[in-house]
Amino acid sequence: MTTFTIKKAQTKDVKALTDVSKKAFYVPHKDVVPKEIMDAYLKNNFNEENLLREISNSNFQYHLIYQKQSLAGFSKIIFNQKNEHIALNNVTKMERLYLLEDFYGLGLGIELFKFNLELCKKNNQKGIWLYVWIKNYRALSFYKKVGFKKIATYDFPISETETRLNDILYLEI
Repeated sequence: MTTFTIKKAQTKDVKALTDVSKKAFYVPHKDVVPKEIMDAYLKNNFNEENLLREISNSNFQYHLIYQKQSLAGFSKIIFNQKNEHIALNNVTKMERLYLLEDFYGLGLGIELFKFNLELCKKNNQKGIWLYVWIKNYRALSFYKKVGFKKIATYDFPISETETRLNDILYLEI
């Protein structure tokens, strides 16, 4: 088993988190999102200012996973985030569960997921939902393996003019 550590993100982690965010998002989308749209999306969504604001907001739960001393990835969850396709109230949106490509296959994703699942249970959440791009086969396989089910689809905006079809997945806790 890989040695790993999970810790809550702090403001001092923002620069590293920015780098990991961009790299982790880029890998599954690089061959289908035009370069100018990709560059704009990464700049607008994964900049230090946005991440600093979110880490400082108690509604957002950011956790970093390290393999030995290397930052391997992170997660972002939002408690009590309703979804129109879920009747329950106390549900969590898992907005990000990102790993750098160098750390694929080491079991870190499942460990970070289990950590978030326990966090949700401790905070009386009844389920977890997320968006995943329909062609992100690695992520879809992972989420299916841990028990998520498709409940709907969503046109995820990646620019003012383009969307990508995403599945909405849900796991009842």
